[in-house]
Amino acid sequence: MTVTENISASLHNDEPPSKVRGSGRLSVGLLAAGVFLVFVAIAAVLPGLLSKTDPLYADPLVAFRAPSAEHWFGTDQLGRDVYSRVVHGAGHSLLIGLSAIVLAVVVGALIGVVAGLSRGKVDEVLTRLLDVISSFPDLLLALVLISFTGPGTVNLIFALGIASVPRFARVVRAQTFVIARSGYVEQAKTFGLGKITLVRRHVLPHAIASLPILATLGFGSTILGAAALSFLGMGPQPPSPEWGAMLSEGRNYLRQAWWVTVLPGIAVTLTVVSVTVLGRHWQARFEGRSLR
Repeated sequence: MTVTENISASLHNDEPPSKVRGSGRLSVGLLAAGVFLVFVAIAAVLPGLLSKTDPLYADPLVAFRAPSAEHWFGTDQLGRDVYSRVVHGAGHSLLIGLSAIVLAVVVGALIGVVAGLSRGKVDEVLTRLLDVISSFPDLLLALVLISFTGPGTVNLIFALGIASVPRFARVVRAQTFVIARSGYVEQAKTFGLGKITLVRRHVLPHAIASLPILATLGFGSTILGAAALSFLGMGPQPPSPEWGAMLSEGRNYLRQAWWVTVLPGIAVTLTVVSVTVLGRHWQARFEGRSLR
């Protein structure tokens, strides 16, 4: 059963919250993921607290310096401090990932609600549209969209967001379809509530209940996708200290200075893994089970 199906099925779980299984103790992995994400969030919002060095300042005289007390992550081919660039790059990567996932959630929820409440041709057209989008891998579809719009941060956000829409739209559509025909909604209709009020008060809150969990799990994917597309030159352009762009700039110097590419790559990997660990824990709590 897929993650989406698990979350959808859990909305109909009759087990009381008091019986949710789990020891209630935080695992070492979850704690480590949380601590790391706190540092990443600080780096994204207040990078000056973690690094005082200008990430764009270049000094060719110190190019390719190995990691040391002066330059914790070494320097790159232009003599820029890699640690400072990794710290300041967190803001770029997280902004792209977060913006893309918010776009996907909003558009997906809107399409899902309309499709779930509609009958006949409207639902059929929207469902077929989601099928077409889903037939392409997310990264490939994003790459195709960017090939039409051109590289850049805004275009990258748009491409990743549109590619992620189906995963949210399908969940909302399924939940809307079930909830709109449930007993308490039918009873609410007898009180004379208008359709908009019914949707706003009774349908929408339950239909989108699982979206925060799906968004957390998808956030890691969008960060990874942003790094991959930036590596291909489709995202923020040099000298922007974005993690994917840093990987692209340093790939030609792996033998000479491995730290220029490896350390930003580790930052991407740890961020994606930490977000996934947090999302899986939240999903497990939502479904009333424990992760071992």
